[in-house]
Amino acid sequence: MTILVVEDEIQLNKMIRDYLETLGWAAISAENGPEALDLFRSESPDFILLDIMIPGLDGLDVMRRIRETSTVPVIFITAMAEEADKLIGLELGADDYITKPFSLKELAARIRTVMRRVKGPEEADDSPAVLMVRDIELDPERRSVRRSEVLLNLTAVQFDILHGFMRHPGRVFSRTEILEFFQDHAWEGYERTIDVHIKNIRKALEPDRDKPVYIETVRGVGYRLSDTVSR
Repeated sequence: MTILVVEDEIQLNKMIRDYLETLGWAAISAENGPEALDLFRSESPDFILLDIMIPGLDGLDVMRRIRETSTVPVIFITAMAEEADKLIGLELGADDYITKPFSLKELAARIRTVMRRVKGPEEADDSPAVLMVRDIELDPERRSVRRSEVLLNLTAVQFDILHGFMRHPGRVFSRTEILEFFQDHAWEGYERTIDVHIKNIRKALEPDRDKPVYIETVRGVGYRLSDTVSR
């Protein structure tokens, strides 16, 4: 696996790259936005660690351009404490975020967690090979989703959330339960990001995201995937 490290703090950039390489991963690096996009296009990395505050083109703009053509896993690195900045990153399609200062072991754990989502479960479970709810078809092996035969472009997190819903259509899930669809550990504050992930899934899934007919909000509880057509 090749990981693109986008970080303008030179010492931190090198420290991350060196650590990733000791774990057996290849690492390439950029120190600004334009350089990051050039490497993304020329090297096609398997994973991206992306600092928000980088020169030339900030991480949010880099993320927007990446998501125009790719669902490559991305973890945002940020020194900002404001929850809004983290939510913006997730809304743009990031798979996770980590706040400075952080330990390299925690960073590696998060990378592995996201990659497990992308690769899917290694062992087969009791769920059918392909799940169907109304006109939504989800294939866990191919990690593909279609609505009325139209292929939907979902990130790894969005896929796993929808997969969880489709295994139990009609059931109401709390935000904490939805978190367990894709997160091994409840990182501090992560539960509050569920609403952003649901919003992004609705963008891809719902004919009219302002009037959702698939993923319904159950006030005071959480969300559910409707298994009936509203009249």
